[in-house]
Amino acid sequence: MRVLKWIGIGLLVVVVGLAGFLVISTAVDALMGGDRVAALTNTSIDNGDGEAVRAFVAAPPDAGPHPAVIMLHEFYGLRPDVTEKAAALAEEGYVVVAPDMYRGQTTGWIPRAIYLALTIPEEQVLADLDPIYAWLAAQPTVDPERIVVMGFCYGGGKALQYRLRNPELAGTGVFYGALVDDPAVLAALPGPVLGVFGREDRAPSPEMVEGFAAGLD
Repeated sequence: MRVLKWIGIGLLVVVVGLAGFLVISTAVDALMGGDRVAALTNTSIDNGDGEAVRAFVAAPPDAGPHPAVIMLHEFYGLRPDVTEKAAALAEEGYVVVAPDMYRGQTTGWIPRAIYLALTIPEEQVLADLDPIYAWLAAQPTVDPERIVVMGFCYGGGKALQYRLRNPELAGTGVFYGALVDDPAVLAALPGPVLGVFGREDRAPSPEMVEGFAAGLD
């Protein structure tokens, strides 16, 4: 019994210590997130509610007008891998806007990323994309008839949801994002859709992807 008691105490200490570490490290990471976003972005766009949506914008050197892409980040938030993809796409002739959907937060730590993805309201994220689209469509270097939205993982799901919200977009790119398989919903999804998924992935699984493709048909 004494051994079991000490095992129980030891487990309790480990659990409490781990919980404390998660709380403290998450708080520290949150304090650092704003500085990271500021360093990664080069544009600020008013969302109409007194909030500035920060974004990284990359564009070809010539006047255009060019096709344009709204590029949505993974659940970590806006990070260098996304801005690098945006810059690479700009070299191919696209104007690219990669917005900060977390309003100043970004992380490289999975527990913090999960927290951000689960607690930031989807309606807030989608509403913030409206002024991003409007700003992009108004740029003289952009062809407003050729603006698409694309995203990776968390951003892939949000790209799909935003395409359902904004009928003015010319197309959608979903890179292993959360899917919709309701044919009635997908019937309202105009324009071409590019979906890129892993054959051995489980989120979304191949079965989910098949349901999505069937709904598009």
